[in-house]
Amino acid sequence: MFHKILIANRGEIACRVIDTCRRLGVATVAVFSDADRDSRHVAMADQAVHLGGPAPADSYLRGDAIIAAALATGAQAIHPGYGFLSENPDFVDVVEAAGLVFIGPSARAIRAMGLKDAAKALMEQAGVPVVPGYHGDNQDAAYLADQAARIGYPALIKAVAGGGGKGMRRVDDPKDFVDALDSARSEARNAFGNPAVLIEKYVLQPRHIEVQVFGDGHRAVHLFERDCSLQRRHQKVIEEAPAPGMTAEMRRTMGAAATRAAEAIGYKGAGTIEFIVDGSDGLRPDRFWFMEMNTRLQVEHPVTEAITGVDLVEWQLRVASGEPLPAKQEDLTITGHAFEARLYAEDVPAGFLPATGRLAHLRFPEGARIETGVRQGDRVSPWYDPMIAKIVTHGATRAIALRALESALVDTEVAGSVTNLDFLIALTRHQGFRAGEVDTGLIGRDLDALVAAAAPDPRARALAVIGLAGLADPSPKGGATLWQPLRRTIAWEGGEAVLEVLGPGVARVTLEDTLHEVRWQSDRWWVDGDLRRNRIVGHDAGISVFGGRPVHLSPLDPLARETGPAGGGALTLSPMPGLVKSVHVTAGQAVSAGDRLAVLEAMKMEHALTAARDGVVAEVLARPGDQVEAGAPLIRLQDDEAAA
Repeated sequence: MFHKILIANRGEIACRVIDTCRRLGVATVAVFSDADRDSRHVAMADQAVHLGGPAPADSYLRGDAIIAAALATGAQAIHPGYGFLSENPDFVDVVEAAGLVFIGPSARAIRAMGLKDAAKALMEQAGVPVVPGYHGDNQDAAYLADQAARIGYPALIKAVAGGGGKGMRRVDDPKDFVDALDSARSEARNAFGNPAVLIEKYVLQPRHIEVQVFGDGHRAVHLFERDCSLQRRHQKVIEEAPAPGMTAEMRRTMGAAATRAAEAIGYKGAGTIEFIVDGSDGLRPDRFWFMEMNTRLQVEHPVTEAITGVDLVEWQLRVASGEPLPAKQEDLTITGHAFEARLYAEDVPAGFLPATGRLAHLRFPEGARIETGVRQGDRVSPWYDPMIAKIVTHGATRAIALRALESALVDTEVAGSVTNLDFLIALTRHQGFRAGEVDTGLIGRDLDALVAAAAPDPRARALAVIGLAGLADPSPKGGATLWQPLRRTIAWEGGEAVLEVLGPGVARVTLEDTLHEVRWQSDRWWVDGDLRRNRIVGHDAGISVFGGRPVHLSPLDPLARETGPAGGGALTLSPMPGLVKSVHVTAGQAVSAGDRLAVLEAMKMEHALTAARDGVVAEVLARPGDQVEAGAPLIRLQDDEAAA
């Protein structure tokens, strides 16, 4: 076993690796960028080395600096985590040339699976079923369009490199093919440095089921399957293991195919074979096809660990240090069911736009496994993926595990940044999902209902007013016994209420002509005579009430000015901090509502900005390559009167 390793990554995966290393007595070296100087993974590691600026190209993608840090600190091996350099075979080569061990597969295996077209050809040779499509070298747009027509619509354009939904576009109509191809190529070139694509038949009722494999370079085993069908824009939202509806025959067939795939390339370490499954007629052994192999640990690996009792990071370290596989296939069994939900800083009503902000309050429930790279007070950076945490639950049955996930999400407290927490809770309550009726289109079909903002609980808002008035601490030291009869207006960003203090621990709150009595009694809050399980929490961003649907109130900023709408649609503002990737209009150009004006790159994804109304471009205020803040004006249309 190694005595010291360097972790060439950041955030929750770096913290996850450190946890196992601590248990095994392995010292760890963290690396960090300017943006991560005070981050959780740096604080957890035994040593830390600065790499450079916040942009990944200036820090976490600097393979030479990472290897120099490993050599300087006496690390024997490098764990890549996932993302960044984890699937870069050239990095593996230079790691090994420096006399270090790469904790992962060989460069040869990564190259074999790194390009989806070549990987599919290899899998066909190994007897693994693949999706019908075109995986050749001809990248001429007209030729690719002909191939899509031959395969039949809907068709899927996919980047041959990378993953995570980047460089992927579904096309339903031939007339949209060229635009979708251009968009996929642009995103693929930016994300992976390779604009090449392949074309596949789009399965209409698809399920995304992947199999966890592990090899020692000679033989491989599978650790059963995960269902990752609950996706939005090809990004996984909630994962589970095992897959609902899985039969013993299907599991044996898929597991054997995944093991053949791993052994065909002499795979070493943790990997995932991803299959697309036609779920229109249940799970059948003749209705699954190879999509790709991820030659690294996956974000959703904790659900596999939960049902198998295996620490996959420990296995990675043991095999990389020269041990054979720690278990045989017959030794591995499934116990219970597990779910993982990805909690993100993102603005769901605004179309799931990535968000930033300081986590003024952060508290996770007991009883769930929490994988996180942040702490209360940390800032969600615009430079990296905006994940706050993965929340993992396990139970004897699927229903029990799902109820535990719902409860854990309800009891998760976050303030200071918008999140997808309400969306995740809505998913756990979705009747189809509860019944195990999942496919990759579930979220899209029911998106409006899932993102619909429920009306805030007026009684919870009444408690928030108490907090905003400085009366949230009802203990003697908090001054509750000194409450005096008074009447005053409490205002916050977007609203106000009248507070009337009647005596110690008793007040009336008038919200929009509705009167609520708030009372602190028997160490509990009561509103309108009903006992509440809410917690009133004060923080730098204002007041939050947790325990049910959260309520957040921010005090008025006396220096803030009312801005109103962005010029009635005349101004296109940057919805988040990011890089202006491209600008598609010029001054004097006529545009129609919905026309693409510019493309913003933020948090590893491209976001098209479109015209809010018909008009004429008056001014282009940003250029490609500009780094802009949230709210920065990018394009201005002429006033309606001027355009007329």
